[in-house]
Amino acid sequence: MELDKTRIPAHIAIIMDGNGRWAKQKGLPRTAGHVQGAETVRHITEECVRLGVKYLTLYTFSIENWNRPVEEVGALMELFLKNLEEEIFQKNNVRFRAIGDRSRLPEKVRTRMEEVENDTAKNDRMTMILALSYSARWEITDACRKIVDEMMAQHKLGHNEEIITEDFFARHLQTNFMPDPDLLIRTGGEQRISNYLLWQIAYSELYFCDTFWPDFNEAELHRAIADFQSRERRFGKTSEQVQENPSNSL
Repeated sequence: MELDKTRIPAHIAIIMDGNGRWAKQKGLPRTAGHVQGAETVRHITEECVRLGVKYLTLYTFSIENWNRPVEEVGALMELFLKNLEEEIFQKNNVRFRAIGDRSRLPEKVRTRMEEVENDTAKNDRMTMILALSYSARWEITDACRKIVDEMMAQHKLGHNEEIITEDFFARHLQTNFMPDPDLLIRTGGEQRISNYLLWQIAYSELYFCDTFWPDFNEAELHRAIADFQSRERRFGKTSEQVQENPSNSL
């Protein structure tokens, strides 16, 4: 499949769904699906680097996932720790970042994440972000708390129409270091957002496929990007306006 190399989405976000169902189909424990899913992360990361994607955000573990069986959560945390290897980042010149509620993560996971973030801080070919212990409603609520604390400290509470703009609010989100996603992909056949980047995907193109995440490969990624490239992104404008000023359209 031939892609237009001039219209590769700068930021791709992925909901990696279907690990457990993939394992069940094969008569394997759920953890086997997560292990294979981690291999898929490696392949898709490397292909995104090759294509020229600048940001790749992966929905890895939601705040709601803490409600899963203790054994599965523990196995996932060990898998995260095992796969926070610097090889994939350093070999591909990829910067690592994480978003989410770190206070709930095991200390060894938090420590390792911070080490990899620091060690890859100067890598600049692509930034790979793990949404870990993350949910969009938590993020928005957290941003509101930060804003209130900041404004109370500066004695600015009152009529804040001119202060609290969309840009001001976005600067208090976990994702303040990156642009909004151009393309959101969800694997596994479900067609919902599942509390993921709700603020940031206001104008993202959405792509759903039936393939379980462990089977999602480079060809599947190309299909998603080709579908993205077939669309006209209008951002609330008319087609005529977009044609006159195509700067917002990839």
